[in-house]
Amino acid sequence: MFVKDFMTNDPIVISPQASISSVADLMKKNGLKRLPVLDCDTLVGLVTEADLMKALPSPATTLSKHEINYLTSKITVDDIMSTKVITTTPNTTVEEAVMVMRHHDIGCLPVLEDQKIAGIITESNVFEALTRLLGLHRAGLRITVQVQDKLGVLAELTSIIRDLGITIISVVSFPSVNNSGTLIFRLATGDAESVIKAIEAYHFTVLHWTTLN
Repeated sequence: MFVKDFMTNDPIVISPQASISSVADLMKKNGLKRLPVLDCDTLVGLVTEADLMKALPSPATTLSKHEINYLTSKITVDDIMSTKVITTTPNTTVEEAVMVMRHHDIGCLPVLEDQKIAGIITESNVFEALTRLLGLHRAGLRITVQVQDKLGVLAELTSIIRDLGITIISVVSFPSVNNSGTLIFRLATGDAESVIKAIEAYHFTVLHWTTLN
């Protein structure tokens, strides 16, 4: 899975000269938390909801509405935006993009292609990618199996499930602790009893199961 498969294409952008009041209105209208800043089609910064909150007057201010409007009209995006913007590309894997976001503790990555903005990937896009990766949009059985950290254990379990004639929607492996780990399967069936019986017949331990609609 690549960034291009989940990014928001043609994101709303603003110019460095835009007033922060107009940006606040734009964010509120479109339900956005950050906007790329473009100057002559070149990405020059990023402005976030947090940047705006720091720049806008406190609700406890004694200024009149007229005074507030006048002051905010004088503050532009250029005054508050972040200029050190970390970006990614359409052909970067989603996993790589997530690791970059996690490492830098940021909520989005503008996506550049040929030095032009092609999209933006945010936490919401990442959640959608995770949903599809794990098959969470499909109904079925979720089952957690305790396994020993040894060669061939995944192949053995998938063979058991194959012999039951059940499709595997997704499988996730968690690192082992003390030579023991877990595998989480999502299966295209609601027949938990047959699956558990077959798995436990091979001396695996089923730790948890639930059916998901």
